[in-house]
This record gives sequence, structure tokens and C-alpha cells, in this order.
Amino acid sequence: MTPLKKIAAAFVVAQLAFGGVYASADTDSADTDMASRLAGLLGEERSALSVLSEARMAQLTSLPPASERGIPTAPVVIYDTDFLDSLPVASGDAQWECLAEALYFEARGESVRGQFAVGEVILNRVESAAYPQSLCGVVKQGTGRKYACQFSYNCDGNPEVINEQVAWERVGKIASVLLAGMPRDLTGGATHFHTRAVNPSWSRSFTRTTTIGAHHFYREPVRTAAN
Repeated sequence: MTPLKKIAAAFVVAQLAFGGVYASADTDSADTDMASRLAGLLGEERSALSVLSEARMAQLTSLPPASERGIPTAPVVIYDTDFLDSLPVASGDAQWECLAEALYFEARGESVRGQFAVGEVILNRVESAAYPQSLCGVVKQGTGRKYACQFSYNCDGNPEVINEQVAWERVGKIASVLLAGMPRDLTGGATHFHTRAVNPSWSRSFTRTTTIGAHHFYREPVRTAAN
């Protein structure tokens, strides 16, 4: 009998044995018989397990990968250009393009971590009831109204021309990774950011969550009926 079959047989015997406990628990002879049977069972189990290699034992006792069990997994991200360059060229729909465009014009000069952080802010806004419920809606909010743009590149008067192909490919990959569901844990739920070179009035009443590169990040205060 193979070790695995011995283990299976041992478990079957154990189930039968425990069933017998309740049927004959009133007699001393049954208790003695049960103890003997359990001792033999444990001996058989130890014998069967002893012939398995450590690798085989680990294989038998470990859970399958989460992906094989239907559990969603977030992509593993390393915040450097080598990681981004190892990814395939990204493309997507209009929402992906809006996110990639915002990252390009707002953050392409930042570190990879800083670019991901700006992307987090945009996605955090999409999930907030205070902002449009789409990426393009968030990115283009206020466009066409003087000083009302939420992202300054939409109102700076300069044409949105993409001249840096490498930077564009990288922000496209960042957009794809963010949209794939990676955890957004860089900015503490921030919905706002600004460069260190400015000091907007709203920053005095918002909670600063972190600083990454040239940007300070903030979380908007929770609004209640009282305020």
C-alpha cells in the first residue's frame, strides 16, 4: 500500500473508531479496545508519513495559490523603472487613456512611486461621492472654466502634446497596474495634492497624509450635516 493510501486508510479507520466510541463507551473492555485501536492507528499514520520527503509533505499540507482557488490577487508592484520596463506595452479604453494622460502631464517628472501616488488620488476621487464617478470625469472636471480645472494641465493654455514616448509608455503601464486593482496604500486615501512650490488655501484645512517627491498629498475632511 502506498503512503498516501495508508494515510487515507488511517483516516477512515479513525472515523470508524470514533463511531465505535459512542456505541460502546459504557464498557471498560470497549475503552481498552479503543485505546489499542487508536494506538495502532497512530502508529500506522506515523509510519506512512515517515516515508514522505519534506518537499512532498509541504506539497500535501500547503494550500494551492490564491489564483487557483478563485481568490482575486493584486499585482505585485516594485516602484522603479526597471519594473515598469519589464511590463508589456499597455493600452486600454478611454478611461485608461484619461488616467495615463493625467499621469503624463501632471507627474511624468516624478519618481515611479510619485507617479503611482498621483494615480491613487485620481482613483480615490472616482470612488468619492464628491467627484465624478469616472476617470475621465475626474480628470476633466472643470475644464473650460477659468481657474476651475482640477488638474492644471487642462487649463494652462498649452496643447496636450505627448513628446516623450518612453514617459508615455511608462505612465500607460502605471495606469494599467492601477486599474488592475493594486492596493492603494501610498497616500492614505488622499484626494488632493499640490507641489511644494505652492501653498493653496485649502491645504490649511485638509489633512496632509504624506509627501512623495515634489508633491504633498491631502485627504479631504469628512463633511457632515453640521458643517
